[in-house]
Amino acid sequence: MTRPTTAAADAYLAGFAEDEGYLDFARFGPPARAVVDAGAAAMSAVHTAGPGTVDGLMLAEDRALAAAAALTGFAPGNVAYTPSTSAGLFQVAFALTGTVLVSPAEFPANLYPWWRAASAGRLQVAELPPGAVTPDALRAALAGTDAGAVAVSAVDFATGARADLAGLRDVAGDRLLVVDGIQGLGAVEADWTAADVLVAGGQKWLRSGWGTGLLAVSDRALARLDPLLAGWTAVEDPTRYDGVPHPLAPGADRLRTTNTSPVAQACLAAGLELLASVGVPWVAARIAGRVEELLAVLDRRGAVVTSSRAPRQRAGIVAFRVPGVPGEELHAVLARSGVTCTRHGDRARLGVHATTTPAALARLDEALTALH
Repeated sequence: MTRPTTAAADAYLAGFAEDEGYLDFARFGPPARAVVDAGAAAMSAVHTAGPGTVDGLMLAEDRALAAAAALTGFAPGNVAYTPSTSAGLFQVAFALTGTVLVSPAEFPANLYPWWRAASAGRLQVAELPPGAVTPDALRAALAGTDAGAVAVSAVDFATGARADLAGLRDVAGDRLLVVDGIQGLGAVEADWTAADVLVAGGQKWLRSGWGTGLLAVSDRALARLDPLLAGWTAVEDPTRYDGVPHPLAPGADRLRTTNTSPVAQACLAAGLELLASVGVPWVAARIAGRVEELLAVLDRRGAVVTSSRAPRQRAGIVAFRVPGVPGEELHAVLARSGVTCTRHGDRARLGVHATTTPAALARLDEALTALH
């Protein structure tokens, strides 16, 4: 792992200001001051807009896409901006035909696009069996279907389990592998180019705020996708207003519908550039260390951890329950102690980041002690 300089690491950590007990990065990652400042500067420019203001603001998209390409390993022309994971997946779902395999245990953002496209007669949906989407599970599922694509999350939203993308790529063969990367991109080291399609919103582990995200596609995917939802910015010569349809743009731009917010693009550019200043390996290592400390707290307080403990099978999410304590009560106790997390039934889902401090885990420890 290439370590950032001490100055770069210190600057990164000093740029964030979430509450001490914030352990909810799987829901939302509070952005850094650099991201807030970038958005504020863009809005300020809009407020006093003059000649060249809008054109200047739109340059933020080029910065964001360059940083996204560097982060994901995809060629710059194979990366497009999307305002959310859902928006990107809907574009892809309505550009596919044939059968798509997807688990019903996926987060709804990775289900509704396929369901809606099926309702429109664009494709068919076949379900993967319940449980983790492993290479073996995928191999068994493919034996009984003619699926041309597989949709999976890089990190499961409920359990924090990491998918074996390289293994899934091998089993998928020539089929398209569509990856919802929102719970992993920026938090774990991975070869994201194992995916034919990678979609991720920027509001969680990329810490770039709502309305930000990226969509990356392989050359194989570009050759097969027929973008039904391609809009006026997804074509060649989009500003030649001649009243006739234009050919699709080359690369991932053909998966656009319209211009998106240059304010949000400035935020994504700032967030990704800040991440690049220290590198994903450094962030991932700090997250892994905090997860170990978090697991130690939970074990000490008799909690039942329902997420994976194996380092290669987890990311920044830890889910747990406390025997004999209803989920509503558990969540309420944590909230009263100043711990921010998400409740899933009788479980609490925690998410730690590189900026999570020992004091945050001490607050969790005190909250769990109060339950006994």
